[in-house]
Amino acid sequence: MAEYHGSCLCGAVAWVIGGEIDDTSNCWCHMCQKQHGAAFAPYANIADSAFGITRGKDAVARYRSSPNVERTFCKVCGSNLTWQQDEHKDRIGVTLATFDTPYQGVVTRQLHIESRPGWLPGINEYLNSRES
Repeated sequence: MAEYHGSCLCGAVAWVIGGEIDDTSNCWCHMCQKQHGAAFAPYANIADSAFGITRGKDAVARYRSSPNVERTFCKVCGSNLTWQQDEHKDRIGVTLATFDTPYQGVVTRQLHIESRPGWLPGINEYLNSRES
């Protein structure tokens, strides 16, 4: 069984994934752009039962970004940790950038590409070529 470990920027929060990563995605929606301060947010999508906080549960803040979505982040450093929909509580997205164990896979899905920013040079051409 695969096992991945991760943490926030300051180390106050640590987590473990005990299981396989089902798929990965880059979300280009405006909310993810704002949350991450970047063009997109990369996530590993897994069974919720495979994810656990191993250190710093009291440092995890929860934010309801829309009526059916909850995001978590570190209260100390602000690192984005997870994304989860209410109607899919058995699934959770864990931010790939918080992995300490190197993830060797590639991102398998591009979500909400209609929101991709024009200021990222070459990204529209690159994504359009991958959509074909």
